[in-house]
Amino acid sequence: MQIKTNNLVSITEANQNFSKVTELAEENGTAIILEDNMPKYVLMEYSQFEQMENATNEYIESIAKKVLAKNLEAFKELAK
Repeated sequence: MQIKTNNLVSITEANQNFSKVTELAEENGTAIILEDNMPKYVLMEYSQFEQMENATNEYIESIAKKVLAKNLEAFKELAK
């Protein structure tokens, strides 16, 4: 994930002006909240989070299918 400097905000500023953080997330897709000058939190629209979650689940399922197909005989033997 690339972090753009125009969507960074300190945790202090986020606490004082949360509406600014939501505007940044709306404009840039995400807002990165920094604590001690290090990325700590990511704010994004929930629909974007759901898309990432679904993509992750699909990726895991594809890997599981490959492992199962590659080792099917071993799994059958273990199931006996």
